[in-house]
Amino acid sequence: MNMQAMMQQAQKLQRDMMKAKNEIDEKKFTSTQGFLTIEMKGNKEVTSVKIDKENLDKDDIEMLEDLISLAVNDNVKKIEKETESKMGKFGGLSGLM
Repeated sequence: MNMQAMMQQAQKLQRDMMKAKNEIDEKKFTSTQGFLTIEMKGNKEVTSVKIDKENLDKDDIEMLEDLISLAVNDNVKKIEKETESKMGKFGGLSGLM
């Protein structure tokens, strides 16, 4: 294989990796824990926090704090799973992104 063909193949691989990463970054991940729903983008940016106020009592504030942590961590796990699914095919090269 000549050098030009290798460079073209590397550039195509880089484009494919960027496309997969962008798809993950823009995908929305949602987790509902009790009366709380958190939405995040694949880049781990929280885009929405919704609390069902009708079911929230002032005594539930500590539970709400725990639910926020659970929901965020659940979404992070979903994002990591999606990232592994889409980027795993690139092997160790995905760390370059």
